[in-house]
Amino acid sequence: MLNSKTGVEPRLFAVRGPLKGHVIPLPPGEYCVGRQATNDLQLEDTAVSRRHCLFIRVGEDCTLRDLDSRNGTFVTGTPVTEQQLEPGDEIRIGGSVFCYVVDPGAVQPAEKQLSMSGTRELRLEESLYLSSNEYTILPPSARALHDLRTLLRVSTMLHSFRGLHDTTSASAAEILRSHLTSLLLDLIPATHAAIVIPGSHPGPLQGDEAPNPEVLNRALQERVVVWQDGGWQEGTNGNAPSYLAAPLIVRQEVAAVVYLESVGAEHRFDEGHLQLLTAVAGMAAVAWENATILGWLQEENERLQSELKIEHGMVGVSDKLRDLQRQIAKVAPSNSNVLILGESGTGKELIARALHRNSLRAAGPFVAINCAALTEGLLESELFGHERGAFTGAITQKKGKLEVAEGGTVFLDEIGELSLLLQAKLLRVLQEREMERVGGTKTIPLNIRLLAATNRDLEQAVQKGDFRRDLFYRLNVVSLKAPSLRERPEDTLPLAEHFAKKYAAECGRKVVGLAPEARAYLQSYSWPGNVRELENAIERAVVLGSADMVLAEDLPEHIRESRPDAVSASMYEEAVEAAKRQVVLQAFDQVNHDHEAAAKILGLHPNYLHKLIRTMNLKPALKRARR
Repeated sequence: MLNSKTGVEPRLFAVRGPLKGHVIPLPPGEYCVGRQATNDLQLEDTAVSRRHCLFIRVGEDCTLRDLDSRNGTFVTGTPVTEQQLEPGDEIRIGGSVFCYVVDPGAVQPAEKQLSMSGTRELRLEESLYLSSNEYTILPPSARALHDLRTLLRVSTMLHSFRGLHDTTSASAAEILRSHLTSLLLDLIPATHAAIVIPGSHPGPLQGDEAPNPEVLNRALQERVVVWQDGGWQEGTNGNAPSYLAAPLIVRQEVAAVVYLESVGAEHRFDEGHLQLLTAVAGMAAVAWENATILGWLQEENERLQSELKIEHGMVGVSDKLRDLQRQIAKVAPSNSNVLILGESGTGKELIARALHRNSLRAAGPFVAINCAALTEGLLESELFGHERGAFTGAITQKKGKLEVAEGGTVFLDEIGELSLLLQAKLLRVLQEREMERVGGTKTIPLNIRLLAATNRDLEQAVQKGDFRRDLFYRLNVVSLKAPSLRERPEDTLPLAEHFAKKYAAECGRKVVGLAPEARAYLQSYSWPGNVRELENAIERAVVLGSADMVLAEDLPEHIRESRPDAVSASMYEEAVEAAKRQVVLQAFDQVNHDHEAAAKILGLHPNYLHKLIRTMNLKPALKRARR
């Protein structure tokens, strides 16, 4: 109702949102706005609370009160709890924006609302060029055609960005930032352009000038595209700066803000520039996310490649081997003791040498000792050395391996075979970093790194009292596990080919590879002796073979006992297998199925006979024979 005394009728003019263009009168008393249908004004918007805010009109005055809404109520960009409204105030409730007016003649078309406050906001989804509304019709003008061509240029640049990272060592996001800034200056009549990262100092645009903090903050905090024009203010003669700022929203967060500034009446921004920048921001956000992911992938790839660029001499393509190489890269630079665990033949010494070659001690000596190869007395002398006359036969002074390895690395293989006496002496070396020769009294300082390896379960040996608990903890600062060949079967053929080339070169033979049947046998075998057994098998095949490829018949017989499905048996092989089966069955029949007796008359070890029965699948036949 119009006030009869003053002609004042407070009302809201919808500038943006589902009610855009509507005029909502504010009657005296309370006027509630929210998402629920029980409100005086219902806004079906998930960003609006059920009861969002309240307009309280008393006479000519109107007060706006926020009702503890989830996303807040804003007056001219500032969140409020309660505030008396002034004509021209811009009120944002969720995705809707209203202008508070008191003069009925002050209601203007939406595109003229900017003159009231000098500021216009637009959400990304409200851009004409990005709208999903099938009824949105672009104006048939030369300006619209120009803007569409501009967006096509932007799209082409963003889609061709994938190759830009090869042109410089900078991150992908930084390259996009630079290219997008240059492109915006070409597309929109701006004096200055910048891409501002939240949390970083935006820096000056030119000289000592800095971006407008109010415009930047509104784009960042309210996540809207902001157009602010100072030309509407008195005394500016239309030459005040004009600003545009748009957030790049990536994964629900503002990753950057595109900022444009223009000075001069002839370069003033307008509604078309606002719509264009909104569309560009929506497209650039996707490219920014892709650039960020690309940059992260590049850095991760470089990190992983640097971890794998170590001297290790290991052959294989399995994930387990690559994991081991990465662990070596991390452990090698330290000075910590390392305990290398693994079955016999898995290459534990190779791991120890890789640790040494990639350590700070690489220029020093690498001394390896097999603790199981020497008696206790000889091993003590080998480790610690001896003085002349220390025992019978000690006619000269001799330096021990520990002393010889000064400044380098000592590798003790089969450490679990050390006697308790030598374990105690080794513990002192690790604790005090000094030693005495056998028969000597002089203390010799030591600067060494100790690497140890074993195929035994040292924790179990500690429980039994066969290995000192304190020494175990000293050795087990870092432990590495050498995977068995069974755990990385994909490495079998690369290793076999490597060994074939190696021993062919040593024998002066030409071997071009492995025959298909040989490959099938190698892949189907379980390799209980691990890499060492594989190496011996290939060496034997190269030495005894005569063809230019390693053939199946060149491999040891025990590897060919279990024929893989991919290999068909020859007439000769079938006859041999049939004869073997018959001989084994006859032996069991003669001794009334006594396994030990059958192995004896066959001249085989009982364990091997078990394996033969398993590989030839004789269990069903033996069960039938016993009935």
